[in-house]
Amino acid sequence: MNLSKYIDHTILNQDATEKDVTKIINEAKEYDFASVCVNPYWVKKAAIELKNTDVMVCTVIGFPLGANTTASKVFEAENALENGADELDMVINIGELKAKNNAAVLEDIRAVVEAGHNADKHVKVIIETCLLTDEEKVRACEISKEAGADFVKTSTGFSTAGAKVEDVKLMRETVGNEMGVKASGGIHSKEEALAMIDAGATRLGASAGIKIING
Repeated sequence: MNLSKYIDHTILNQDATEKDVTKIINEAKEYDFASVCVNPYWVKKAAIELKNTDVMVCTVIGFPLGANTTASKVFEAENALENGADELDMVINIGELKAKNNAAVLEDIRAVVEAGHNADKHVKVIIETCLLTDEEKVRACEISKEAGADFVKTSTGFSTAGAKVEDVKLMRETVGNEMGVKASGGIHSKEEALAMIDAGATRLGASAGIKIING
């Protein structure tokens, strides 16, 4: 197992400076992580600096609340793709999911998925498991699958809790083997990372990537 290629090396805090982002990019090059995950403002910089590497540029859409309009999410996605993003991690409309407005959730996800797939890029759907019941987690995964998303992802890391092994298991059981599952938020050690992978995660979002690799 090449653990580094499971990791999206992440810096999404709102007070991150260019120096901070540069540090994450350089670490991603050194450790050959799957991607760097940065806020949309930093996508162009990351794309330029990672151009001749196999480290992808991941960014977030409708982040962290998900309550943006679908049109604004699509614009944000298309703008990020123009700037060089390889992967889009979008946040669902959590309120509409909880209200059982499945059609609205589906339309929202599908619009961003189409924007990503039109550019041959992957879209991950953040369902924010800490705010959902098990029934809602299953429904969010089923809707994401119906919308054609490439991954479902546990968390933004900005809500009440991050990834849990039992949620990753439930998500994997729901989507089967056709989709990726990304565990994100609160993964700080190699042991925690391996537990998520054992539960079915194919990608990990973490700011502690180096600590995880070094055990």
